[in-house]
Amino acid sequence: MDYISKLLADGLQNDFWTKTLPILRYVLFFIVVACAIVMIITVIMQSNSADGSLDVMTGSQESYYSQNKGSSRDGKLKIITIVMASIIFVCIVLYLVTMLINGVGQ
Repeated sequence: MDYISKLLADGLQNDFWTKTLPILRYVLFFIVVACAIVMIITVIMQSNSADGSLDVMTGSQESYYSQNKGSSRDGKLKIITIVMASIIFVCIVLYLVTMLINGVGQ
């Protein structure tokens, strides 16, 4: 009797995973695509940082603007870029984990 209940529970668990994992993969794929689009837009909107590298060679003083760059437009775009890259990384790892779980279950 215990063997039958274990078999039924195992069958229900496998049925849950076979139905849930493909949906989860589609959601993760959509999140990766959406974050990639946002990341591309934020990278394009950022200003060129070549002007800031000349200050090191010339020895000019940093301005108030460069000291508080994190609260400026470029600073916010940089933070958004880092967050989007982190979300993409986590979603890709989760996608690969779902592929491994599906591969082990078959």
